[in-house]
Amino acid sequence: MHRFLQLIIVALLAAAPLSTKGAQSVNDTAQLTIDRLFAAPNLDGAEPKGVKISPDSRRVTFLRGKATDRLQQDLWEYNLEDGALRLLVDSATLIAGPEQLSAEELARRERLRQVGQRGIVAYQFSPDGSRLLFPLGGDLYLHTLATGETRRLTDTAAGETDPKFSTTGRYVSFVRAQNLYVIDLETFEENAVTVDGGGLVSYGVAEFVAQEEMDRYTGYWWSPDDSLIALARVDEAPVEVADRFEIDADGFRVYEQRYPATGTANAEVTLGVIRPDGTRPTWFDLDRSGYLARVDWFPDGRQLAVQWQSRDQQTLELLALDPRQGSASVLVSETSDTWINLNNDLTFLAESPRFLWVSERDGHAHVYLYENDGTLARQLSSGDWDVVDGARARKAVLHVDEDAGIAYVTGTLSSPRERNVYALALDGGAPPRRITPEPGWHTADFAPDGSFFVDSFQSTDTPPRVGLHRPDGKRFAWVEENRLDASHPYAPYLATRPALRFGTLEAADGQPLHYRVLTPPGFDPEASYPAIVFVYGGPHGQKVEDKWQVDINEILARNGYVVFTLDNRGTSFRGVDFDAPIFRRMGHVEVEDQMTGVEYLRSLDYIDEDRIGVWGWSYGGYMTLMCLLRAPDAFAVGVSGAPVTDWALYDTHYTERYLGKPQDNADGYLASSVFPYVGDLAAPLLLVHGMADDNVLYTHSTKLYKALQDAGKPFDIMAYPGSKHGLSRVPATGSHFYQQLVRYLDAHLKRP
Repeated sequence: MHRFLQLIIVALLAAAPLSTKGAQSVNDTAQLTIDRLFAAPNLDGAEPKGVKISPDSRRVTFLRGKATDRLQQDLWEYNLEDGALRLLVDSATLIAGPEQLSAEELARRERLRQVGQRGIVAYQFSPDGSRLLFPLGGDLYLHTLATGETRRLTDTAAGETDPKFSTTGRYVSFVRAQNLYVIDLETFEENAVTVDGGGLVSYGVAEFVAQEEMDRYTGYWWSPDDSLIALARVDEAPVEVADRFEIDADGFRVYEQRYPATGTANAEVTLGVIRPDGTRPTWFDLDRSGYLARVDWFPDGRQLAVQWQSRDQQTLELLALDPRQGSASVLVSETSDTWINLNNDLTFLAESPRFLWVSERDGHAHVYLYENDGTLARQLSSGDWDVVDGARARKAVLHVDEDAGIAYVTGTLSSPRERNVYALALDGGAPPRRITPEPGWHTADFAPDGSFFVDSFQSTDTPPRVGLHRPDGKRFAWVEENRLDASHPYAPYLATRPALRFGTLEAADGQPLHYRVLTPPGFDPEASYPAIVFVYGGPHGQKVEDKWQVDINEILARNGYVVFTLDNRGTSFRGVDFDAPIFRRMGHVEVEDQMTGVEYLRSLDYIDEDRIGVWGWSYGGYMTLMCLLRAPDAFAVGVSGAPVTDWALYDTHYTERYLGKPQDNADGYLASSVFPYVGDLAAPLLLVHGMADDNVLYTHSTKLYKALQDAGKPFDIMAYPGSKHGLSRVPATGSHFYQQLVRYLDAHLKRP
């Protein structure tokens, strides 16, 4: 009878309306709510985004959300000459009403993780620093800094994507309706560079896997003198058609999507060069079974530097292609027994015919100096640390001062939980010198002339702030200090902020595993608390970072939970040996490491070992399922968001990097899916998915629904009509999901 009453109370708790106010504060003051996470002003404070330095090194520009709508972004500047902060472009004055964006632009924003953002989301300086180019509402705008005039460049029903200034600044280029266009800024005449794009053929675009998995978001590149454009021709004809349903609230749409599922054909990508007027196209004969990973021009414009990656991703070649002769030579060849991680750190030196190259050949990502003919000069960094930024599509090699003989890089020498700026000697004769003194997370951008750098800094105790620093690290100005004082948006919640601490555990192979623990306000070590394991666990998925984080996990801690996060082996940025254990079989060593974390939680006197839950999104959703299924006695509840359930349903470039092709590793694919283990589900499970997800297709969840039903396993679902993979970034769906998450965890982990 006692058990029956408990079940009734749990059911009533699950059905009751959720209070999003979080745990009551110690002094009964302001309480942080889920809705407040999405409201304005931003709880992070006045955080500049999209920070850039003008080519003339006179101003620093950035994007900032409006005080009344943090997702509506405007363009601002900090002027170095007068130290003034100015609004350059108010996005609301240029368009009225909701933005009308093309399907291509919406997909591009999904890949760039810009879901939910409005107004100006990206921009570019002209080469002379006098003008700014940006897309808005599906069209392109040109802003002249000297006059403050903003001119609309396009006004078409079809949207323009991937706009750029040409290298000299004479042209603006963009992709429209699968063709490449240029506008001559002397005459403002528009010209189609290609005309036969359409259907399955596109010019100047990055194919799906390049955008989603390779961090390559463009498909065309201007030569240094504007005489040629290197461009990709993408033919999706070889890609298998998958019927993808996007289910909305009032109906559904069926898309015959060309989705390159693992083991099947990719799009055929051809690289060529063409003149801006569309004449004299020349196409290179590259092995189309591999991937066009990166394209750059040599500084003299005589050759293209092309990074080509084999289909198995165990070979990466840097090729020098001569567009006039049609010849090709291999400058650098990297090989691996597992896989090669791509980066954006090919850096040509300005004053000598040499370049910097980042490789993991010695077990960690380090910098190598090469002559332009491919002769290795020397290795510039070494040791048990990585030269890496950690953010998508950013460079870790920041600037090269040849006169001083220094290369400035971002890396993990101080701690894997941090990112700092270091100076490397080009002659290799001195150890790395740390430039950024504050422990935490530094994202740096150097001025073109090397006279200063912008440091976007944050730590667990410091909201994001942006300062200007000399190359020796000394700050000389703030762009945005963002002080955590009484006027800061987070100030009302500071007194009751959950405490955070870091630590390390030891994996089975002896490698250290970093973790973080959030404890509730008013924490009492003599009390007994439920715990939640927040997990991602996948490649390039570091979560234990010394960064400012006000998110749903803080809400959970304020709601009375101890929140635990551990970076298992395979989560990257720790060297080859830390990555490699997931090769050919995923979801096993990761679960093993997460269970090391659970055992640690159980060893803490204040943790109720019968009340430990787990939740995660995307790979974290997959990990939630694998933890529940492969360690069924460890968790009392799980919430799995947008999970991969069968890796045979995921795309080529990501999946084959770790598992190979299904045809060559059938046992590994089966062992890495959740389906062999569904019969072991013992804990309550909530499955959450967007019903229009074009990354982790909704099919992953529907296939699991059927398997669990066939196995007679009870479970719960929350499906979001019309939502894609990034639904938690959209205020309406994000708030609803977070409320459902807390409601479900409370129902199964809180004592009646």
